[in-house]
Amino acid sequence: MLLFLCLAAGLWLLGRMLGAPRSARWIMIALLYVAILAITIAFPDTHPLQSLAGGTTAEWLVLGGLVAAVWAYSMGLRQLKSRVRPENQPQNDAARSSETEIERYARHIVLRELGGQGQKRLKEARILVIGAGGLGSPALMYLAAAGVGTIGVIDDDIVTNSNLQRQVIHTDDRIGMPKVFSAQMAMEAQNPFITVKPYNRKLTAEIAEELFAEYDLILDGTDGTDSRYAINAAAVATGTPLISGALSQWEGQISTFAPRDGAPCYQCVFPEPNAPGLAPSCAEGGVLGPLPGVIGTMMAVEAIKELTGTGEGLKGRMMIYDALFAEARVIKLKRRPECSICGGSA
Repeated sequence: MLLFLCLAAGLWLLGRMLGAPRSARWIMIALLYVAILAITIAFPDTHPLQSLAGGTTAEWLVLGGLVAAVWAYSMGLRQLKSRVRPENQPQNDAARSSETEIERYARHIVLRELGGQGQKRLKEARILVIGAGGLGSPALMYLAAAGVGTIGVIDDDIVTNSNLQRQVIHTDDRIGMPKVFSAQMAMEAQNPFITVKPYNRKLTAEIAEELFAEYDLILDGTDGTDSRYAINAAAVATGTPLISGALSQWEGQISTFAPRDGAPCYQCVFPEPNAPGLAPSCAEGGVLGPLPGVIGTMMAVEAIKELTGTGEGLKGRMMIYDALFAEARVIKLKRRPECSICGGSA
């Protein structure tokens, strides 16, 4: 049978070199098999052609039967595959990607209050986070992990060594890199299914309204009073809900400002800036490292609730957290009719 195998291999290679189709090559091998089988049947055992062919008639019949069985099995399998419904066909890359996302967000989807529709809203949502620092770091990471489809981040600062005590989205090897690009690297590494839009520039009043109009929700993680008032004014002008967080040493606060929904705006609550020196910055007064993580994560929670319409948010309320004494309280907020930004009217 060794001669037959060598001849069969030679015919297959010759047919391939000549460009013969696979079916033609199989036919040539089948004809070779039939010729050898005919030799074993037509000539006596002592004939030279018998020894050249090798094997008895029975052995060649067994070999032919095995090959026929394998062929019949493969043809039957092909026939079965052709009858599979389209929806059960092997999935393409997009379908496999969707399946991966469903598995990734499974803990969200099984939440009765959120479910598949809520996760779909997150995937379609667009959030702008202002500041990739202490508050922005945890908010950005958790929004990315939650599957918010498009996340913008605007900041003109670079990563410094002193940031790393609390700004956990950045790493030591990215010191000197613009914060927005460092944050983008971390977010895309965590979740490749989202779109991150970095804006490596300072947010100014001239661009704020145009930028805010592209997003469904704004998260303010800045630490300057002037910027907070400018952000609030642009959010009110565009009708975009604003989630704002603030920190001071051991204490943090968070609220959702949305005048279009009857809640006060930031300037309703804080009509005048603090007197100079009354509220020291993090650099001046210090801040507990994990505190921005607590408040920033709360901002991400409130953002998810706001985008999906789940639960009761912090519109018209402010949560204040005192880490030093492990206390949290919620106070009610009211609109001011004389507010120069939202006018105090619904």
